[in-house]
Amino acid sequence: MNRIKQAILSAVAVGATLGAHAQPTELTEIKVSYQPALYWALPFFVATEKNWWAEVGLRPVFSVFPAGVPQMAAAASKSWDVGATGSVPAVLGFLRFGIRTVGLSNDESGTNALMASQAAAQQFVKNPASIKGQTILVTSNSTGDFAVQACLRKYGLSKSDVSIRNMGQAEIISALSSGGGALAGLWAPNTYQVEEKAGAVQLCSGKDGGVIVPGALVARGDYAQQNPENVAKFLAVYLRAWSWMHANRGEAIAMMRRFYEQGGTQVDDVSLQKEFATRPTFRLDQQLARMDRSRGDSEMDGWFSQIAHFMRGTGAIQNAPASNAYITEAYMKRVNADPKLREFANRTN
Repeated sequence: MNRIKQAILSAVAVGATLGAHAQPTELTEIKVSYQPALYWALPFFVATEKNWWAEVGLRPVFSVFPAGVPQMAAAASKSWDVGATGSVPAVLGFLRFGIRTVGLSNDESGTNALMASQAAAQQFVKNPASIKGQTILVTSNSTGDFAVQACLRKYGLSKSDVSIRNMGQAEIISALSSGGGALAGLWAPNTYQVEEKAGAVQLCSGKDGGVIVPGALVARGDYAQQNPENVAKFLAVYLRAWSWMHANRGEAIAMMRRFYEQGGTQVDDVSLQKEFATRPTFRLDQQLARMDRSRGDSEMDGWFSQIAHFMRGTGAIQNAPASNAYITEAYMKRVNADPKLREFANRTN
C-alpha cells in the first residue's frame, strides 16, 4: 500500500473511530467507495471529520480507487455498498454489475476541458480550426473525452479530424508539462495543475461545448433493494456536507486542501476557490427537481442519455440503456419524506 493511500485510509479510520466513541448506540456499517482528491468526493471527508455519519447511525468503511472502472468492478465482490463516481463508470457499472444511480454529485461540465500547452495555446486560441490534424492526448471513454468531442464539434470538427492518443491523466499532465504534447483532455484538479505548473491554457470546456457532465451517486442494486433506509441516510449525509460547505466556505476550503494533499494533489488557493465557483452541486430540492419524471423523462435522464450515446459511439457499450433502468429517485424521495433526514440534509451548521 502506498503512502498516499495509507494517509487517506488512516484519516478515515481516525474519523470513524471518533464517531464510534461519540455515539453510545451501535452503528450500522456501510461501505463507501470513491476516488481520492476529487471535488465530488470531498463530502465524504468532511462528513467524517464532522462525525455526521454517526448522527444518522452509520459507520462508514471506505474503499479508495484510482479510477471509475476498477471501482465499478469491485462491486462484483460486494466490497462496497454505496459511493460516488463519474457518469461514464456509472453507466458501465449498471450494464456490468447492476449499479444504480441514486443522485447527482455535482455538475462538472466546466471542469472537463480541452487544454493547450503554453507554447501552442496562442495559435489555437487565435485559430481553433488549426486543431485539425493535431494529436490530442485523452483518457479514452471518459468524461474528459466526452468534453473534448463536444469542443471539437463547437469548432466545426469531428474526432476523425484529429489523432487521439489514449493516456492516463497522470501521463497527460507529464506530457503537457514537458513539451510532449500540445493538446489534451483533462478534468479538475488536473486542469489546475497544468495551468499552475506548466502554463497550460483551457481552450474549451464541456460547458462551452454545450454538454452537461454530471457526476453520480451510486449504490449496488442488491444492497439498495435490501437496505433502502441506509441508502437514504447515506444521501442525507452527503447532502448535508454540501449544505455546510457552501455556508462555511473558508473552513471548507481548508478541509479541501487537506483532502487533496492526502490524495497526492497540490493546487493553490485560487484553484481551490475555482472548484466551488465552477462546479455546481445540488441541494435536496434541486436533486428532486432534476430527477422529476412527472412530465416524461427527467432533466437528469437527458444528461445521462447523452453520456450513454457517447459511450456507444466510442464502442465502449453496444447499446445505450434506458436511463430509467438505472437512475432511480426512490432513495432521494425517501430522504425528503422523512422529516428528520430532510432537516439533516439541509442543515448548514
